[in-house]
Order: sequence, then C-alpha cells, then structure tokens
Amino acid sequence: MSDETQADAGTAEGQGPVEISEDLARHLENKREELFEKFEIRDEFPPAVLEEAEELTGDVQGEIDEEIDDRRDLRDLTTWTTDPIDAQDFDDAISVEEREEEYVLWVHIADVTHYVNPETAMWDEAVERGNTVYLPGYTIHMLPPVLAESVCSLVPNQERFAHTVEMHLDKENLSYETIDIYKSVIESDERLTYSQAENRLEDPDAPLHEENVLVHELADRMHEIRKEDGSLVLNPARDRAHTIIEECMLKANKAVTHELMWSRGVEAMYRVHPQPSPDEWSKALQEIQDLDGVSIPGDKWDDPRMAVNATLEDAPGRQLDKIQWAVMKVMPRARYMNDPFGGHHALNFEIYGHFTSPIRRLSDLINHWIVYQNDVPENLVALCDRASDRQKDAEQCEREYKTFLQEVGLDPTAVNNRGIEVVEGDAENTL
Repeated sequence: MSDETQADAGTAEGQGPVEISEDLARHLENKREELFEKFEIRDEFPPAVLEEAEELTGDVQGEIDEEIDDRRDLRDLTTWTTDPIDAQDFDDAISVEEREEEYVLWVHIADVTHYVNPETAMWDEAVERGNTVYLPGYTIHMLPPVLAESVCSLVPNQERFAHTVEMHLDKENLSYETIDIYKSVIESDERLTYSQAENRLEDPDAPLHEENVLVHELADRMHEIRKEDGSLVLNPARDRAHTIIEECMLKANKAVTHELMWSRGVEAMYRVHPQPSPDEWSKALQEIQDLDGVSIPGDKWDDPRMAVNATLEDAPGRQLDKIQWAVMKVMPRARYMNDPFGGHHALNFEIYGHFTSPIRRLSDLINHWIVYQNDVPENLVALCDRASDRQKDAEQCEREYKTFLQEVGLDPTAVNNRGIEVVEGDAENTL
C-alpha cells in the first residue's frame, strides 16, 4: 500500500491457493512465531478483550434503531466500497453527486469509536498493537475479528454506524467550499474489487457506472492538481480504481486535519514527513540521471519532487523501480506527531493526518476520538510515538517474512493474493 492504498490482488481471481506441504507449513508457522517474539507482536487476543468485544457488539441492528435519531440517516444515499479482492475489512465507502454549482463527495468511515474508547479493554489492546500487521497469507488484526471483519466492516446491504466526511467541492479547482464531519448510519449498496470497479467504468449498462465515472473524473483532476502543486507521485501508471480510492481518502484525511487545526484549534495525531537535505536530494537526482535511457528535464532540477514526477512519466519501464528506489533511499521516515510543523514533504501538504482506516491503524482511531470528543487524550504525545514505533516494527516484520518466503521458494505476492492450502505429503509448491 502507499500511505493510503493497498495493491490490488485482482490477479488472484480465478486462481487457486498456493499449495504447500505440511512440513513447509510448520516451517512458516515457526518463522512467524520467531518474528512475533522479535517485534513483540501479539498473535492472540486476551480472553477479556474478546469477551468485551462480543458483549459490546451483541445487537448491532438494535443499537442502530435506537441511535438513528441522533445520527445523520444516509441509508438512502448511493454508497459503495472498493477494495482489493483479498481485503478482510471494509473501513471506507464513498458517495458522490454533481450539483449545479458544486460537487459533493462523501467519505464514510467505519465508526470504530462507537465500540472502542479509552474506557474499554479493546482500546488498551489497540494501543498495545498499534496497527494491523499484514503478512502474506496471514493477518494479525489490531481489533478483535468480530469488529474488524464484521460489525465495523461496511459490508453491503447491512446498516452500519459510520463517521462521515462530507465535502462540498468547488467545480473549478475542487477546493473545499465546506467540510462537515458527523456520525451517520449508512448502508453500502455494493462491495467492488479494484478489477470490478474498472469493469464498471467501462460498461455503461453496469450498476454504479455513472457514479464511478463521476468519481473517477474528480479523482483524476485531484491527482493532476496534486502533481501541479508539487506532490510526489512515485507510481504514475496507477489504474483508475486505485486513483479513485487514493485521491478520495487523501481528500478526506486532509479535510479532517484542516478542520481540527483551523476550525477547532485542537491537537491531533498528524502525519509529519520531513524533507531530505539538499545534498540527499542532489544525490538521488544524480543517481536517476545516470540511469540508462533516463533524463531529468532541465527546467525541473530546482524542484526535486517535480523532477522525479516528470522523469517517471517518460522513463523506460525497466528503470521505474530504480528511480523509485533512488528516491526512497533518501526519504526520511514519516512519523506521527501532535504538531503538524514541517508538514508532509512527499505529499507537499502543510497539514496532514490519518482518519480513513480506524480498523487497522491506531492513528486513525485516535483522530476519530478527537473529532468526536473535540478533545485530545492526555497521553497524545506517547500515543504518537507508539503508533510510529509499531508501524515501523510491522513493516520490518513484513519485510523479513517476505524474504523468508522467497528463501523457501515461495512467491510472496502469490501467497498474498491467493492464500495457502496445506496438502498432505511432499507436494511441490504451486506458484
């Protein structure tokens, strides 16, 4: 995933799982246990946390019926989710309308804080875990499965509690005219995979065709505006479905943190990405310029992000990975902080934070609570450090597990997209 989206697993459609022997399955399990111990990752939830989760989610529809008068009723608004085919939780959905003088974009986020708050054991467990850890073929959730995969997941044709970011956008430049953030009840009409979303864009007779076309037009314009404003885009060939989700989530995340900073004046968990030093950027650009068949446009050298964007668009496909790697090597690590000072260098946003994935990220869960309470937890700085450190651990764990899979002859991408099936005997791996 970029900061905001995961790679589509659409290639998994129509393919069976990767078959491995029982011996290799035990080998993988032992490696996972070794990594979990190394990075202090909890693979199982304490019984008290699971019991609390079951107790607090016992009658979802009953709670919705009781609370509907206190929330915005958006059940009749056309709404859908778009995720990788192997997604286990659906924490964001979108709706869109074109009006005479404006566009309206709704991003609906699972209302996790309806169930998880600082008074619950689930909150303490989420702080302990920091995020969901995604290994190829194996997931360690931040929240108990009954929340992550069921009551908080915006599954189709089920009423769900949501936290909605309603953005009214200027037709000329797609800037925010108004931002409204509120608790809601939604009912998703459909769950699309990325490849299905691409098909809906192509087929004029398909359900949600017009809505997907409209939101892609908006997302494509938002993407181009971001690039013109200096946002770094390391994946210029992203497909349309990815563009829709990434741009809508960026727009919502930015809206929430701007609202907290400028309208409410409260602290939040901001995503701060420092910029490389001038020498580091020069080193990266020179490394890119020296690649065979690659040339940085002469008028772009003074703005490294613009230089990389322009170079990626015209570079030979065989060099894209090398260009991306040259940039990533000099990029400082982004961190969560209670002050947005310095902004997000790669996105070129002065203020930015996460809100759209509270099922899988502690940072988003905290920001949901701050928006809801209009107040911050006393230990916000410690929570920022915790979220940053746990994210780093999760990424390192994932890297080491992928390396191990390759060492034992497995393709991490195939395992991630298709899953694993253990077969008796010494069957060869089928990749």
